[in-house]
Amino acid sequence: MSVKKVLASMRKADLDYGLIENGDKIGIGISGGKDSNLLLYCLYLYRFLAKNTFDKDFEIVGIHIDLNFGEEDFSIITDWFSKYPIDIVSERSKIADILDIHRKNDKIECSRCSTLKKGAVIQVAKRLGCNKVAFAHHSDDAIETLFLNMIYGARIATFDPKMHLTNQDVTFIRPFIYAFEKDIKKATREVALPSIKSGCPNDGFTKRQDIKELLHEIYHRYPHAKENFQLSLHNLDKLNLWHKE
Repeated sequence: MSVKKVLASMRKADLDYGLIENGDKIGIGISGGKDSNLLLYCLYLYRFLAKNTFDKDFEIVGIHIDLNFGEEDFSIITDWFSKYPIDIVSERSKIADILDIHRKNDKIECSRCSTLKKGAVIQVAKRLGCNKVAFAHHSDDAIETLFLNMIYGARIATFDPKMHLTNQDVTFIRPFIYAFEKDIKKATREVALPSIKSGCPNDGFTKRQDIKELLHEIYHRYPHAKENFQLSLHNLDKLNLWHKE
């Protein structure tokens, strides 16, 4: 049932934000973690639903960028997907070396890493003829980003479900925008989908991890808060902020 719940959230996101159109070719960034692996699997399933329900036909291809951090063998992921007609392209990069050169306070910069990873996936996607790129950012990620921006950036903002990158001429989509991490975890267990741990030395020691732990405390005390935080991200009728004259 968890996979069906995630698929239902994808369908709602697609309908609300027009994420996928007939004739699209979507490159899906897959790190080997649970979120991106499930996104590839769910978009494979969603192809049949979209074609039968909305008469939308689209192609998908998985794109894995080896950051060269010394990650575990990615073959356990490709082996699992080998029973499905899904193309997966894996390419080695020098991103870890670049990040090591540009350390700040002797730490790898997460923002630089994110930019380089995104750029690498887009580059491969364009070469493969994709007009869209999908990443597996979910509702919990969006809420965490909102809090990060408010605490560290003094702005009320999070990432968009759909964004056209003009300089790259590619559209960036996030089909898991309405899915919660707990349901993604359940779905991966439901289908026995393996994952590999990130080789990033910052993993678990970031500002985002601090925010994740803070939100966990809030949700423990106020269980309804998570759904309300999610709703607040698209509840424009209730938006009421200060406006200077």
